[in-house]
Amino acid sequence: MSMHLTVITGASRGLGRAMAAQRLHEGHHVLTIARHPDATLAAPAGAVLEQWAADLAQPLAVAQRLEAWLGTLDGARFASAALVNNAALLTPPGPIGATPAEALSAAMRVGLEAPVLLAQAFLRATAAWPGARKLLNISSGLGRFAMAGSAPYCAVKAGLDHFSRALALDEALNAHGAKVVSLAPGVIDTDMQVQLRSADAAVFTERERFAQLHARGQLDSPAAAAAKVLACLDRADFGAQPVADVRDA
Repeated sequence: MSMHLTVITGASRGLGRAMAAQRLHEGHHVLTIARHPDATLAAPAGAVLEQWAADLAQPLAVAQRLEAWLGTLDGARFASAALVNNAALLTPPGPIGATPAEALSAAMRVGLEAPVLLAQAFLRATAAWPGARKLLNISSGLGRFAMAGSAPYCAVKAGLDHFSRALALDEALNAHGAKVVSLAPGVIDTDMQVQLRSADAAVFTERERFAQLHARGQLDSPAAAAAKVLACLDRADFGAQPVADVRDA
């Protein structure tokens, strides 16, 4: 068992892409899942990169494909296997009454339904693998503290947190259960931040707060945030706290 397997959703940009690039640099076998795979990602010698173009707003087919694909691999080759549920879809900041129902449905599917189905697929397919198994759900402080104008995102992240708590209890009952963590990664300079600080202040009262975070240089770069998140994933005590914040690590 010399190889490590890492599956990352939402890996075409931002935090997800940075995590994929760093894992490839470390020699992992990396599978990325995103609507538009990044053609600039490359695997150095000793690493393996596979990229799927998939819409996580239709998560059942993606989960089925993941379970089937994992079933083709020799689990004995991997010292560890990790699923990182990173993908999320932000609806326009503001009250949900102004959000098209289709956009709201897609955000809930990508942010919560997809991680649940992918977790199920990952856990079932790797149940007999001898190496360490880890499930990392990328959460947010907004899953723990409500904010006006962000109800769908708050709901998704709160759901991920509580799903992770319950799933961790289930896995603890298994002799070779996976370790599960829902991790808030800090405040990162991504497209989501651009959307928040560019929103209409009349419908998103927190706009100035996010503009000031950027102006004061208080946002982590995706690469810096990825390094912190992966350091948490690699900790020997990963899973000891199923709901965590990278800033407390």
